[in-house]
Amino acid sequence: MTRFSLAIDIGGTFTDAVLLASDGRSFVDKTLTTHGDLLEGFFRGVDLVCGRAGVGPKDIDDVVVHATTVVTNALIERKGPPVGLVLTEGFRDILYIREEHRYDMYDPQIEFAEPLIPSERTFTLNERVFADGTVEKAVNADEVRKIIAECRKAGIVSVAVCLLNAYRNGENEEAVRKIFAAEAPEIYVSVSSEIAPQMREYLRASTVAINAYTVPITRPYLTALIEELDTRGFSQQPLIMLSNGGVIGAERAGRFPVRMIESGPAAGALVACYFSRLFGIPDLISFDMGGTTAKACLIQGHEPLVTGTFEVDRRYRFKPGSGMPITVPSIDMIEIGAGGGSIASIDSLGLLKTGPESAGSIPGPVSYGRGGENPCVTDADVVLGIIDPDRFLGGDMKLDAAGARKALGALGEKLGLSAEKAAWGVFEVVCEQMAAATRTHATDRGIDYRGLPLLAFGGAGPVHACMVAELVDGEKIIYAPLASVLSAFGTLVTPAQIDLVKSLVSLLDALDWEAVDATLQAMVDESREALKEAGIREEDLNFTFSVDMRYLGQQSELRIDLPGDPRAARDAGAIRYLFEKEYEAQYGLKLDDIAIEVVNWRVTGSGLKPERKTATAGAGSSAEAAPTRTVWLHGEPRDVPIYQRRELTQEDEVVGPAIIEERETTIFILEGWTLGVHETGSLVAEKKKDSE
Repeated sequence: MTRFSLAIDIGGTFTDAVLLASDGRSFVDKTLTTHGDLLEGFFRGVDLVCGRAGVGPKDIDDVVVHATTVVTNALIERKGPPVGLVLTEGFRDILYIREEHRYDMYDPQIEFAEPLIPSERTFTLNERVFADGTVEKAVNADEVRKIIAECRKAGIVSVAVCLLNAYRNGENEEAVRKIFAAEAPEIYVSVSSEIAPQMREYLRASTVAINAYTVPITRPYLTALIEELDTRGFSQQPLIMLSNGGVIGAERAGRFPVRMIESGPAAGALVACYFSRLFGIPDLISFDMGGTTAKACLIQGHEPLVTGTFEVDRRYRFKPGSGMPITVPSIDMIEIGAGGGSIASIDSLGLLKTGPESAGSIPGPVSYGRGGENPCVTDADVVLGIIDPDRFLGGDMKLDAAGARKALGALGEKLGLSAEKAAWGVFEVVCEQMAAATRTHATDRGIDYRGLPLLAFGGAGPVHACMVAELVDGEKIIYAPLASVLSAFGTLVTPAQIDLVKSLVSLLDALDWEAVDATLQAMVDESREALKEAGIREEDLNFTFSVDMRYLGQQSELRIDLPGDPRAARDAGAIRYLFEKEYEAQYGLKLDDIAIEVVNWRVTGSGLKPERKTATAGAGSSAEAAPTRTVWLHGEPRDVPIYQRRELTQEDEVVGPAIIEERETTIFILEGWTLGVHETGSLVAEKKKDSE
């Protein structure tokens, strides 16, 4: 019997829907994201894709998976409700003082992101927990009640609690939560000992503040989603994509929205891993360009790079430390404001730039005909002739080519250029921005990006990937089936997974294995509970372990993956060997005379990898005698052949420059590249060697 699984990915401009049958058939559609009510766009996508497949809610009996930008949007737009912060007395200004690090030592006008919770909504308690977890002074209930009264007076609907050393012992934070639950159950409470039980006060405070800020938005959103799915007759509870590259139950995701910030982009990185295995290419670059942003992720050994800390709302794109840090496991990627809706303008120096401002879906690029006035990247692609305005989304959404040309013409006048040459300038600038981000991301991690294959997806990714590949010295580009909605497909090939971390600082040679056992067991138990809520059977559960370590006196740690459960052997010597090996690999030396310190223990719980796939390449008709249209390359007109993807066969070879159209996106390859059809149904473009 055929089973159906459904995935919905809400992006900044489009909401993507994928319906996948167990026999490999796939049905996809896209609709503009409805920012006023994200669920309106969610169910519009559901109705469109189910209509294409001719199935109803009761036929979707596998999984319903959702990736969403609801958390990211809340942080960027700063339109959340009033939120309070409870700290230990003497630490009121932690969100303002930060770590006292300057991301630019020579900028006298340095700026940081404003804290989500201002000082007037920050409260302190006269309590104290020592670094070893001993409670020196318990919480005074009357103090908490006074804070509750102040919260009600200020209209506060959610509170973050981050008390000193709570990562070691969360007893005082739990006491605060219980008093709030008894006295003010209408106020959401997030405690750092549950959200981010790690050392470093500012990182913990920032993380729990972000969770508290987004809980009042996410919980009602996911509750409404569950209720509407049930009303419509869906039998499955939705699974939510997390930043770490796993999916988890909606109810738990709603309690920990800070883990959802990179929800959609993480799905893209995981699907890149899927295709790296499918092609037998262990290392590649995942390149995802949508309507609002572009994301790049490095895949190494068929796995994405993972980081324990990342930032949101950076003041400057490439400057770590200029945003708000979050200390939760996440796929390590770089994301910049370079998408189809990115606005093209002239900066203070008279130079052409694109983004980071975006027209989004409302009003969108000028060519959308929805009131947009500023020229965008998509408008430039239309003016250049790369995108056919009459065939956008298969003709369901016709574009205003005249409006786009008028907008680019006005921009060109300021530069002394024609509309077409201005459009080519926009095309080149946005590609260089994405290439620069990729180079920076790889170089910062000590990875040689040159020659790595590129997996191109997202609605705008296939349009720009060829030039980006040239700029990063790439020689192969993979355009997967369902390229425009590949992140949504990625949620369907992602296992249920949860990553947990807890600080337990100790010298490696003096480990208290009883304490380690208790710490790891608590995380294993929490992982097991979360995975069972996501529908994973006990026999399918799998747990892996890792540890963050450093030489004594250092500030930063290395994450060391352990081959098994460390509690079985209790072998500190084996752990030391793994750390020294990794340290030497990264830094070219090891410090034999320096003690090693364990900082954090990590547990990853996961279910089985889903065995879902799309159908392989079929037999197209023919790619011969392709029609042409005028495309402006480097500002000059050129007759470029136009192919339909569904008509290409494995015997065909397309020579660039050429355009390959499909309903949801357009593939554009430059001169010097050839493209063929892979047996998986993917299109693969390769750069000709100089001798050819």
